[in-house]
Amino acid sequence: MDLRIEGKRALVLASSKGLGHGIAVALAREGVNVLLCGRSGERLESNCKAINAEGKGRADWVWADLGDENFVEIVSKAVTEKLGGIDILVNNSGGPTPGTTEDMTADRLETYFVTMVSRIITLTNALVPAMKVQGWGRILTVASSGVVEPIPNLALSNTLRPALVGWSKTLASEVAADGITVNLLLPGSIATDRLTELDTAAANRGGRSLEDVSAERQQRIPAGRYGRVEEFAATAAFLCSEPASYVTGTMVRCDGGAARSL
Repeated sequence: MDLRIEGKRALVLASSKGLGHGIAVALAREGVNVLLCGRSGERLESNCKAINAEGKGRADWVWADLGDENFVEIVSKAVTEKLGGIDILVNNSGGPTPGTTEDMTADRLETYFVTMVSRIITLTNALVPAMKVQGWGRILTVASSGVVEPIPNLALSNTLRPALVGWSKTLASEVAADGITVNLLLPGSIATDRLTELDTAAANRGGRSLEDVSAERQQRIPAGRYGRVEEFAATAAFLCSEPASYVTGTMVRCDGGAARSL
């Protein structure tokens, strides 16, 4: 399928590795010029070199920390200077450390609310006006399957990420007439460093091996395996495409059928 987004400009947050990096690569392969963003300049630079070596969409990067009070200003300036504007915004952030509800101190709640919710919203607010002017835009936010089925021992994530659901749905209704789509993409168990971290934590809690925990979790997924970053990124690229112009205000799962809710 021709996604018809060649020449578009995309900002992908938290794209030094994992799902964000995968999405940036997938968009670039469709001819999109991408701006990578994260906290590891070395990885971002390496990622951009690899993308540019493929010769389709071009890549550049900006160092920015979601926890920095100047994050929105830094990234907005980079969008103007390095992309010359924006068509596609992929909101993405790292997840919080595992833990129960008893581990949710006020300080931890406030810290992660900033990096996982408020910075996402304020950055989007800063970039939406330009999309409205041009009459075209895509806003895709990577959340978690925990918003439809809470994940054990991820209390902070289960608490904070659902805030993005209400926000995204509201925004979708407000900007649909401007040619802008707004969607959430919900990853299940995708094979990334984050998944290894969570499996390791589960193994340590139960005094088991990482291999046993991983095998058991994969058996509970109807697809019988963990997802690949490339599969997840392909779904993201479609949601950012021209053919997906009538898909908005939705939550799309990419989880191998793992979530049992309707």
